Amino acid sequence: MLDIVELSRLQFALTAMYHFLFVPLTLGMAFLLAIMETVYVLSGKQIYKDMTKFWGKLFGINFALGVATGLTMEFQFGTNWSYYSHYVGDIFGAPLAIEGLMAFFLESTFVGLFFFGWDRLGKVQHMCVTWLVALGSNLSALWILVANGWMQTQSRPISTLKLCVWRW
Repeated sequence: MLDIVELSRLQFALTAMYHFLFVPLTLGMAFLLAIMETVYVLSGKQIYKDMTKFWGKLFGINFALGVATGLTMEFQFGTNWSYYSHYVGDIFGAPLAIEGLMAFFLESTFVGLFFFGWDRLGKVQHMCVTWLVALGSNLSALWILVANGWMQTQSRPISTLKLCVWRW
């Protein structure tokens, strides 16, 4: 019989595996969109704009699914692992907060401009927006990796009831 901890681990593992289906594709596709649009701006060939728009729609679907599964994972920290979140919150919360600010303010703003700015922005402006989408997505991933890297780093035992940064 599975206890609550094993069920929580199983739920988080399934959510993480489902989330990871979308993350690498989103990160890679963001740079491909930026490269395709840069080629469009430099060459002026319509085919590259059409390619960017086509793959941009798939990027948008993938991005939305990645955000939905990522938010589910963050909620699981509070619901399934609330004691752990309280214990490591001073350290683990900072990278997640920075990622949240980057994800929801930087990425969402520029993703919106990417989709709705084709007729409202110039070619070069829209290309810059696309590069900022790629940069914002990968910066968000960086902060998640910072938090995960801290969780996976071995350190010495401590005698207090809160964790603190010992060495960088």
